[in-house]
Amino acid sequence: MTVSPSFRLARQLALGIPALLLGGAYISEYGFGLHPCEMCWWQRWPHFAAIALALLSFRLPRRELWVALAAVAILISGAIGGFHAGVEYGWWDGLTGCATIVPQDGVSALDSIMNAPMIRCDEAPWSLLGISLAGWNFLVSTAAALAILILLSRSTTHAQA
Repeated sequence: MTVSPSFRLARQLALGIPALLLGGAYISEYGFGLHPCEMCWWQRWPHFAAIALALLSFRLPRRELWVALAAVAILISGAIGGFHAGVEYGWWDGLTGCATIVPQDGVSALDSIMNAPMIRCDEAPWSLLGISLAGWNFLVSTAAALAILILLSRSTTHAQA
């Protein structure tokens, strides 16, 4: 069975965009010390799901469905990122307090918790052009999800013609 160029690009985006965004998140965390708050983690989970769903499209029937579901997962991450960016910019209150990073350095759990840095969800630790990481996730994820869905609609339209 042949795969349309629109579907191929949609699947590549559904697999590549979340992988790149997660890669960037982990590089910023482990390479630059920008530890994630709780709401940052909320944005990562849909990207993990999107990668899994996009991979399913290589093996399971109804491959367009799996890519569409990946796009929905990417869009959910973008929506969470938009909400988180609004919390960082002070547009509205968040749903959570702060998350801590508990070091695994062999000390007691209580000492680790008491000495761990507080990571605030309402403060952007980094920005580019005035846009926080959560804001960039919103912009990139939302645009990518919409592009994937448009490409999928083109691939099914061409398949029916």
